[in-house]
Amino acid sequence: MSEQKKELAVVLVSGGMDSCVVTAVAAETYRLACLHVNYGQRTERRELACFHEIVKHYDAEKALVVDLPHLAQIGGSSLTDRRIPITPSDSPGEIPPTYVPFRNANLLCVAVSWAEIIGATKIFIGAVEQDAPGYPDCRTVFYRAFNELVRVGTRPEADIEVVAPLIGMTKDEIVRRGVALRAPFHLTWSCYAQQDVPCGACDSCLLRSRAFEKAGVTDPLGTGRSRR
Repeated sequence: MSEQKKELAVVLVSGGMDSCVVTAVAAETYRLACLHVNYGQRTERRELACFHEIVKHYDAEKALVVDLPHLAQIGGSSLTDRRIPITPSDSPGEIPPTYVPFRNANLLCVAVSWAEIIGATKIFIGAVEQDAPGYPDCRTVFYRAFNELVRVGTRPEADIEVVAPLIGMTKDEIVRRGVALRAPFHLTWSCYAQQDVPCGACDSCLLRSRAFEKAGVTDPLGTGRSRR
């Protein structure tokens, strides 16, 4: 399909491995409008740098960076409040201290507004249900409900749909999909705690290292056991 005939899609690009792979998925059939949100997270500087590199890699047609400082002002998450320690989840399904209350809804609201203005028909997000450590806004039921909200809250002719193509996959399946699509994992960042060297101990580092190990792929960031 020629670039002229491709529809436009907004892709939420955090700079992490999942959003990188979902960008690669979207790039197969859509023109890209990449969106990044700064919300006062600990690794904001590194994530933003990764976003710009991924945008450049895919030669995205549009790119937008939005600041949502209210999420840090509201607090309640170890990602935005340094007084709360970043600790691994104790049990599967438990909502961890890294959960930012209703974050994905906030991000998607920005994405829907932008999509309506620029004429995008899809919004891609790299949410993962199976390996997400207890985040309620990473579940299929959340996106099903959000799409109904989009349907009733936008112009009828907008016809915008939020899609989460990785949501039913495991992390190692996502790594394999990324490799197949030649996703630039070397441009991504997953650590919740540090911006220069992965801590190797937070939930995100642990999930990433296990995923690469299980997939039999070398992690270009070296988040494996040697760092823990």
